[in-house]
Amino acid sequence: MSIIVWAVEGELRGSGSIIGYRSMHQRLTTDHQLIVTRNIVRQVIKILDPEGVEARSRHRLRRRNYSTRGPNYLWHIDGYDKIKPFGFCVHGAIDGCSRKILWLEVSSSNNDPGIITKYYLDYVRQIGGTSRVVRADRGTENGNIAVTQQFFRQLARDDFGAEKSFMYGRSTANQRIETWWGILRKQCSDWWIKYFKDLRDAGLFCDDDIVHRECLKFCFMDLLQMELHKVARLWNTHRIRPSANPESPSCRPDYLYFIPRANHTRDYLTQVGVDEVDIAEEYCVQEPSLRGCSPYFNELAEMIMEDEGRRFVNSFTRFGR
Repeated sequence: MSIIVWAVEGELRGSGSIIGYRSMHQRLTTDHQLIVTRNIVRQVIKILDPEGVEARSRHRLRRRNYSTRGPNYLWHIDGYDKIKPFGFCVHGAIDGCSRKILWLEVSSSNNDPGIITKYYLDYVRQIGGTSRVVRADRGTENGNIAVTQQFFRQLARDDFGAEKSFMYGRSTANQRIETWWGILRKQCSDWWIKYFKDLRDAGLFCDDDIVHRECLKFCFMDLLQMELHKVARLWNTHRIRPSANPESPSCRPDYLYFIPRANHTRDYLTQVGVDEVDIAEEYCVQEPSLRGCSPYFNELAEMIMEDEGRRFVNSFTRFGR
């Protein structure tokens, strides 16, 4: 039991302080390799963090029922700006059918068309294809993805070939990804926002000082990226609770995505060749800067760290608050 308490305490020092006992149970079993029941996790959290348990008791908004035909039929992409005031710009994509998070990345910009297209093409290259339709808002950052998606689907003979394969709409109407941003805030970003605000209120960070902003990105960009990848991984492997919407089955997103027959549907992936991806990368991609900082600042900061005998940590719980 002491190992369980120690693990929960460690998670509560980071973004684990804003998640519920189900998500905490998944972190303990997946990341810490512990064998423990949800009930024990719930009791431990109630003892260690009673105020947090009370704060997480909220009501949910009622939303219209959502439906789509199968995996890779419709991808929703969007930027997340809640941590942007501190220099951290998040971008993500979710599969409309399975609710699998396809990518969840952070850099110094989620408005640069080249950077956003890199996220998209990295995933297209990884799975060897693209969705039948990609949906996004009308921001200028989505122009390259729109052209690239239409290029990949130019010979499609279904109802969404060529220019119809990219769908514009208001960000607030992009229901799947907008809903998931709320989950991200509860499980991760709320804690980071509070942490950065605490640094600012303590006089350790000035958001008007460009050097301070570069320092914050240099120290936390990679750490935040690791946390985002962890949140996405845990989401993709957790069991979605039963819903009144029959089009949203209770199952693990990864399972629905990779085994579509489990939901009596099929994979709608459009195959994309490596040569096509290479062409798109040549004309449409911009590599994000290392840790979101300028090359000069990265070089200078690394020299200072080496002189001071400092090193990066791979977990926020390693140094706490």
